[in-house]
Amino acid sequence: MNPVNNPFAPGAGTPPPELAGRDALLESLRVALERTRIGRPAKSAMLVGLRGVGKTVLLDRARDDAEALGIHTIRLEAPEGRSLPALLAPQLRQALLRLSQLEAAKDYAVRGLRALAGFASKLKLSYKDIEVGLDYDPEPGLADNGDLEHDLQALMEQAGLAAKAGGTALALFIDELQYVEETQLAALITALHRMAQRQLPVVLVGAGLPQLRGQLGNAKSYAERLFDFTEIGPLPAEAAAQAIEKPLQAEGVAITPTALAEILRVSQGYAYFLQTWGSHTWLAADASPIDGAAVQKAGVTAIAALDEGFFRVRFDRCTPKEKKYLRAMAELGEGPHRSGDVADVLGEKVSSLAPTRATLIGKGMVWSPTHGDTAFTVPMFAAFMKRILPDMQ
Repeated sequence: MNPVNNPFAPGAGTPPPELAGRDALLESLRVALERTRIGRPAKSAMLVGLRGVGKTVLLDRARDDAEALGIHTIRLEAPEGRSLPALLAPQLRQALLRLSQLEAAKDYAVRGLRALAGFASKLKLSYKDIEVGLDYDPEPGLADNGDLEHDLQALMEQAGLAAKAGGTALALFIDELQYVEETQLAALITALHRMAQRQLPVVLVGAGLPQLRGQLGNAKSYAERLFDFTEIGPLPAEAAAQAIEKPLQAEGVAITPTALAEILRVSQGYAYFLQTWGSHTWLAADASPIDGAAVQKAGVTAIAALDEGFFRVRFDRCTPKEKKYLRAMAELGEGPHRSGDVADVLGEKVSSLAPTRATLIGKGMVWSPTHGDTAFTVPMFAAFMKRILPDMQ
């Protein structure tokens, strides 16, 4: 098969050729965004799930839909080691500058830019990574207390007033929210709560690992009522099959039922793995229809590609002690596992391993579905750990 025509797209946040099985979710997000734009109450949304389920792709598609509705958007990713104020400030500046081009919103947007100047100058003392261009002098008393929760609320309020005056809305799209520190997460939740109370058209669509739901609840107890949470998981069989078959059909290529069933089995319906196996199966096939032998042949290169990319990049971030903990989890299977069972495998006490487990949770490698349980945030990671560390040492 010609590699130039390979329709599959395994990549970090790369849109697949066929976004199957997500229509209902995208429609619910579109409705919430449209309600926000016309001034009707709508909850912010949180997309939570393991690595490789397609959260980033969904976030970006929802943003495209928002832009098509005439909504002003900002898009950012919250990496480890960066503060939320530092990430938000430049993006809010751009949004306010765009809103200032609307005659009806200009005065509110300019006041918002003054609020941003006060926000950045005062919070720079606490969050030294804030770097943002200032277009206007600050207005004394406006978002300049030096307290993040108070100042972010004031800044977002001005942005919301500008959007309302301009007959539009402001939608924040934030990926990897689980990396935002609790106090900063609390400030963001408080600001969004205030926007809802004042009926201002500001909404958040966030995405993160499964622990995000608990983190939001810990940050503010009312977070569960402020957001609609959607669990993003593997695709059901029909949608997973569609994700493989439709791109092939567009290229005039068929696949046998046996080959398709094998791709669904080995990928377990996870969006990223479907794209990986689809891509490598295309390269392994000699002609249409693609048969089971091609899928079997592709398995070797597909697993090697996942090991060196998708899995390895996360494994390499861990210390030897953390890798040992992950290997012990893998010895028990995919999980989730009781902390005591992991400790037994390692021959140590649960208390002595607690700091290692906490660090792994902080790095987004594992999460706790229920108290005392630990699970991988990456599908099929147990099998990878056994491949890369065959022996428990």
